[in-house]
Amino acid sequence: MIMLRRILPAFFLLLSGYAECQIQACTTLGQTPQTAFPVCGLDTFHQEIVPNCGNIPVPVPGCNDITYTDLNPFWYKFTCYQTGTLGFLINPVDQNDDYDWQLFDITGRNPNDVYTDRSLFVAANWSGNTGKTGASAAGTTLVNCAGTAYPTFSSMPVIQQGREYILLLSHFNTFRPGQAGYSLSFGGGTSSIVDPVKPAMLSAGANCSGEVINIGLNKRVKCSSLATNGSDFKISPSVATVIGASGTDCSNSFDMGSIMLTLDKPLAAGDYSLIIQNGSDSSTLLDNCNNNIAPNSSVPFTVYPLAPTPMDSIIPVQCAPNVLSIYFRKPIRCNSVADNGSDFVVTGSYPVSVVSAYSDSCIGGLSSVIKVKLNKPIQNAGNFSITLKTGSDSNTVLDDCAQETPAGSYLDFITADTVSANFDYNVKLGCVFDTLFYTHNGKNGVTEWDWNFDTSGISHARDSFFLFKSYGTKRIMLRTDNGVCSDSSSVNIVLDNELVSRFNVSPSAELCPEDLIQFTDSSIGRISSWYWIFGDGSAGSVQNPSPKKYPPPPTRNGRVYPAALVVQNDIGCFDTSYRMIKVLYNCYIAVPGAFTPNGDGLNDYLYPLNAYKADNLEFRVFNRWGQLVFETKDWTKKWDGKINGNPQAPGTYVWMLRFTNRDTGELFSQKGTTVLIR
Repeated sequence: MIMLRRILPAFFLLLSGYAECQIQACTTLGQTPQTAFPVCGLDTFHQEIVPNCGNIPVPVPGCNDITYTDLNPFWYKFTCYQTGTLGFLINPVDQNDDYDWQLFDITGRNPNDVYTDRSLFVAANWSGNTGKTGASAAGTTLVNCAGTAYPTFSSMPVIQQGREYILLLSHFNTFRPGQAGYSLSFGGGTSSIVDPVKPAMLSAGANCSGEVINIGLNKRVKCSSLATNGSDFKISPSVATVIGASGTDCSNSFDMGSIMLTLDKPLAAGDYSLIIQNGSDSSTLLDNCNNNIAPNSSVPFTVYPLAPTPMDSIIPVQCAPNVLSIYFRKPIRCNSVADNGSDFVVTGSYPVSVVSAYSDSCIGGLSSVIKVKLNKPIQNAGNFSITLKTGSDSNTVLDDCAQETPAGSYLDFITADTVSANFDYNVKLGCVFDTLFYTHNGKNGVTEWDWNFDTSGISHARDSFFLFKSYGTKRIMLRTDNGVCSDSSSVNIVLDNELVSRFNVSPSAELCPEDLIQFTDSSIGRISSWYWIFGDGSAGSVQNPSPKKYPPPPTRNGRVYPAALVVQNDIGCFDTSYRMIKVLYNCYIAVPGAFTPNGDGLNDYLYPLNAYKADNLEFRVFNRWGQLVFETKDWTKKWDGKINGNPQAPGTYVWMLRFTNRDTGELFSQKGTTVLIR
């Protein structure tokens, strides 16, 4: 039943009388991936109650025959700060409760992807057994599927430094709607999920009225550690009192990255310090590892008189810009920017017009960057100005405090020429290597040249030469840069001057005295001439000479003739190849009438002599009792007068020989005797 409930959870929930509450949406913080508890490895987390909700399917690689759901879940998120194994323990208050878990890697992902993306899986345990569960050295596999046959502990997964993880805990006691809760603790592995960075205030700034201060933090801290009465903070000099504090994201998260303070009166223009102290809750702010911001830490801030916000700068102009990004010192109201770009005009070395404008990353109706789109990219070097004017909406632009930036404000900027990486080249073919001469015109202020010569080498010279020591198609690539603009180009060149002398001989390089031999050229390259040297004093200059017959050798050892082919290509290069042609004394097949296997190097073996033209050969030797003592189908394999290493007795032996003459196709069958002499 424990395995079946995971296949048909709704059926069992209905039987238990609480199916309706089990399949409802989860609204408690921590019960969805988006609102997961932030975890520090130092703490033990106690969950006294587990509200009934969830039941969304979760993919479990390796357990595809069963549907798994996040029934009655809680989620925990953490970052790995040291690569290693992760160990943890889930300890139910009631050991009859069945808790299951699954770990996901959600680095750079939407946490809700855990419901659909199987690749996020790291480890899991969906065992049907009750009691303690987790990941430990006792585990033998990273995944345990549903069923009582599976152990409650999985092996410890390896987690990687800098990656973010989320852990699902699910309560599957279908027939036990009451839940006593559990504790979750981490340990036993070699990884670290303890953030080594201590919390601190990074910045503070007042709003337009001077009654609200916004604080930026270096990391997220617990919402529960913030005293909402503002007693964690004070202003120096003490001209105003903090009367309220609220954290961003605290309505849907356990931690916050910034804080908004409310003062009892506006601050006048001037310089101030914001100081943190132990508040009414007896602490400052705590991160998720309970590290506090040091009391009496402070950050300076300035309250500025109400004044128009000037255009501060242009974000560095890139190559061939068609959009200009204007930065303002204070956020600008997004709705004060005329969409048609009529708030701006561009003048300079070349005619350019503005076609539209919009606020970049508008958050809360405010943005510090306005993007101005041009009618065409500026592709040439020049000096330009962008000037603010009253647009079609009857104003320039307004900052957060409703102050209008004066018309006539301007910023200068410079553009660079676009560059071309097209290059000229020339190839000089050679006999040992080929030389590539290359050059670039260097126009439009190019200062960098990055050449890549196929896989053979690189260069940073404007023009030079490169030697190729191999042939074939070579890809030449160039990237040019003038500090602002860059370009790339490539060409394929074919080095087809490879020259290799080769030739074949037929029927073979071993000839019988009466045989003709055919020399056939198989050289590679753009060949213009051939010169044959046959080794017998004769030569030839055609590509494939007529069949040739060598003179009979004067001795039984035969004679070897060194044949060579010299080829020349169309650029005057030469190459030579050689073959040794052996002419045999005779090719008459015969079997000796006697042999003396005494190891003196003379007549030590029995075999068919001169069987150069014997195809499908079979040679057998029998003793006087008709027993087969030797056989072979390779005439060069010889009988040494032994069987299994044992010398055979002297005497007469019968041999049988069968073969087909290669030239005539005639079948021969011969029989005779040989005397083994010792």
